[in-house]
Amino acid sequence: MAACGRQVFGWHRLVPLTWSHVARQTHHGEQKRTSASLLCKLTTASNGGGLENLSHVESRKYVREPECRTSLIPCPLEKQRTAVAPGFIEREKVVCSLLDMGFSDIHINELLCLWPSMHPQQLLDIISELILLGLNPEPVYVALKKSPQLLKLPVTHVRRRSGYLRKLGLGEGKLKTVLLCCPEIFTMHQRDIESIVGVLKEKCLFTVQQVTKILHRCPFVLREDPGELEYKFQYAYFRMGVKHADVVRTDFLQYSITKIKQRHVFLERLGRYQTPDKKGQTQVPNPLLKDILRVSEAEFLARTACSSAEEFEVFKKLLAREEEEGSASHMPDNKSLSLDEEEEEEEEEEEEE
Repeated sequence: MAACGRQVFGWHRLVPLTWSHVARQTHHGEQKRTSASLLCKLTTASNGGGLENLSHVESRKYVREPECRTSLIPCPLEKQRTAVAPGFIEREKVVCSLLDMGFSDIHINELLCLWPSMHPQQLLDIISELILLGLNPEPVYVALKKSPQLLKLPVTHVRRRSGYLRKLGLGEGKLKTVLLCCPEIFTMHQRDIESIVGVLKEKCLFTVQQVTKILHRCPFVLREDPGELEYKFQYAYFRMGVKHADVVRTDFLQYSITKIKQRHVFLERLGRYQTPDKKGQTQVPNPLLKDILRVSEAEFLARTACSSAEEFEVFKKLLAREEEEGSASHMPDNKSLSLDEEEEEEEEEEEEE
């Protein structure tokens, strides 16, 4: 009986040793993967079973390696990389070139998304031509976002148009304003641009330098009808007595003829504006053009016309009715004089004096 008790006591001493033996041969992360059979054998040992089969327990037998690790086939992926490599490399070259020009990552991504089907080199060629005109990346980006059809133009067309604009004096950064306000200057027919330039030079008699300033400061004239542009200048010159230099300096041609006539005639009928005579003199001091056209309607009424908004609204309706009925003439005394005819009349008056 005493021997049996010592044997049982010995088996109970073996159980914690067995667990410690397994723990020493098994890593901390592998203890969670101990199989149910091992636990079963340890339970059997604690109940009097043998431990002969447990003396050589190894953790590697109870950690199963993934079988699919050795069955990976990298060939299809390599083929895909080889297939997209040429286009990817070209795109990366274009992106690097645009970064060198000063474009941001956001701008480059948006530009590449304007026409996804377009070859990246076409985008780079068009942008390069615009940069050569003296433009910064920001106005180029804004212009292309506003008129993405510019990217579809042939590079040769952009180069020819760039050369033509340089002849007009719109290089060296002056094209920034024109491109932001009127990006279609590259897409419109050259004969339309030549028609506007011809009116400014031949009909309105602006100098070459003045034409360059007008195109730079008032690029919206490129969208106007040549006849309406000529009439607007004649109204300024004959009806308001504004000279060439003042037309250029005040950006007169950028305002609509409706706004010009409404404010000018309103002041005229209030007795606050008078057409200068041949010598440029008036009986009342005329307000400056900037106080007539550059200010808001509220400021014009309060400071220049000294009138109410209600009175001005009634006047605009009456003026529109007069023009519809044909009672309002384009020129004083229903005359439509050319600049040459006026100069001849002035010379005759000087000779008589």
